[in-house]
Amino acid sequence: MLFNSFDFGLFLITIYLIYWALGNKNRVYQNALLLAGSYFFYGIWDWRFLGLLLASSLIDYGAALQIQSTSSKITKKTFLWLSITWNLGVLFVFKYYGFFVDNFTSLFYDDIYSNQYIFWNVIIPVGLSFYTFQTMSYTIDVYRERIKPTKNLLEFLCFVSFFPQLVAGPIERARSLLPQFKKDRVFDLEQSKDGLRQILWGLFKKMVVADNVAIAVNAIYASPDDFGSLSLLYASTLFFFQIYCDFSGYSDVAIGTAKLFGFKLSKNFDVPYLAKTVADYWQRWHITLTKWFTDYVYGPIVKNTSRSYAMKSVALFITMMLIGLWHGANWTFVMFGFIQAVFIALERIRVTIGKRSYSLAIGLNNAPFLVNLIYTSFIIIFSGIFFRAADIQSGFHIIERIWSFIPSDNFSLIIGAKILVIPILMIAEIMTRLKPFPLLKLQRHLNKPVRWVIYYTLIFLIIQYAGPKEQFIYFQF
Repeated sequence: MLFNSFDFGLFLITIYLIYWALGNKNRVYQNALLLAGSYFFYGIWDWRFLGLLLASSLIDYGAALQIQSTSSKITKKTFLWLSITWNLGVLFVFKYYGFFVDNFTSLFYDDIYSNQYIFWNVIIPVGLSFYTFQTMSYTIDVYRERIKPTKNLLEFLCFVSFFPQLVAGPIERARSLLPQFKKDRVFDLEQSKDGLRQILWGLFKKMVVADNVAIAVNAIYASPDDFGSLSLLYASTLFFFQIYCDFSGYSDVAIGTAKLFGFKLSKNFDVPYLAKTVADYWQRWHITLTKWFTDYVYGPIVKNTSRSYAMKSVALFITMMLIGLWHGANWTFVMFGFIQAVFIALERIRVTIGKRSYSLAIGLNNAPFLVNLIYTSFIIIFSGIFFRAADIQSGFHIIERIWSFIPSDNFSLIIGAKILVIPILMIAEIMTRLKPFPLLKLQRHLNKPVRWVIYYTLIFLIIQYAGPKEQFIYFQF
C-alpha cells in the first residue's frame, strides 16, 4: 500500500475518522486502533512477515524488562546481546546471507553466478532495516540507563509498528516516540491542517519531481553505452534530485500523517543541497540514520579506543561503510560509503600554524556559496553513481564514460519542460529553509485566496503531471 496510492488515501481517511470518533481521552482504544491499522498496513505487503515484526517486538520488549529487573551485569549483558543477536541475525538472514555466501564462494568458483550456484533467494521484508534498528536501539538505551522500559505491551507494539514511519522511517528513538503513546491526544484542527499541508508537499516532491526525473535516470542508466558523457552526467545529477525528492517526500508524508493523529516525528532532512561540507551533508541527509550510527557505532568505537585522528578515522570509515551496507547487500553501497568517508576524513585534517588552525572544513565553512555547491555536489553526485549503478563494474564504467568526454549524440532532456519543477522546488525550500517544510503556517503570511491558489496548483500538478507511479526507493532498504 503505497503512500501515493488511492488505497492508502482511503485507508488513512478511515483510520483517521474512527480514531478521533473514539474521543480525545480514549487513549487505549486509539492505541489499539493504531496497532490494528499498522498491522493491516504492513500485512498488505506480505502477511507472512507480520510474525517477524511481532517476534522482534516481543523479544526486545522482554529483553528490556529483564535488563531493568536485574542488578547482575552478566544477566544484563546476556539479554542485551540476545536483542542485538536477534535483530542483526534477522537482518543477516534476510538481507545479507546470500551476499556474503556468494562473495565467499566466488573465491573458489568462477561460475558462482550461474544457475547451479544459487544458495539463498528470499524476499526481503519491507522496512526490515528500519524497524529492527528502531527496536534494537530501545534495548540498548535501556541497558545504558538512558530510558526505563515500558511495561505496557500495547504501547510498545505501537511504538515499533506505527504505520506512518514503519517501512521507511524516520528511525525513531523510544525516548521520543514511545511517551507519545502514553499521553492522551487532543484533537487539534491546526495540527491536522499542517499535517495535510505536509502530506501535499511530500506527494508533490514524490509524484511530480521524483517520478518524472526517474524516467530519464532509468532510461540512461539502463543502457549507458548508448549515451555520451553529457547524458550520463545529466542522469547522475538528476538521480540526486530523484532520491532526495523520493525519500524526503516519503518523510514529509510520514510526518504529516503522524500529525493527523496527534504525533510528532523527527525531522529527517534539512535542505541537504545547502551543505557546506560532506560532514554537514550528513547532518542534513537522513538525519535519524546518521544519529543512529553516530550513537551506536561511531561513538562507542571512539569511546573505547584512543581519540586520535587515526582512530577517529578508522571509526569513521567503519561507520560510513556500514551506513552504505545498511542500504543494501551490494558492494556499490559499500563504495558509496567509502567515498563519503574519504572526504569527511580529509575535511577533518587540521594544521596549526602559530596560533591559527587550518582545515578543509574551516575553509569551506567560510567559502562563498558557489564554492560549497560545487564541492559538495561533485562528491555527492560522484558517489551517487555507485549508489545507483547495478554493480561496481557498471559504476566505474559510467564514471569512465563521463570522464572520457564521449560526444553525446543521443543527449536528450527526455522529461522536457517538467525538469523546471526542480528549480521551483529548490527556490521554495531555500526561501523557507528555517521551517520544517515550505507550506507550514502559510496563514501567517498569505491571505486565504492566495493560499488556496497554491494548494490547488500543487494538486493540479500532482494530478496532471505525475510521472509513472514508482515505489519509494527506500522501501527496498
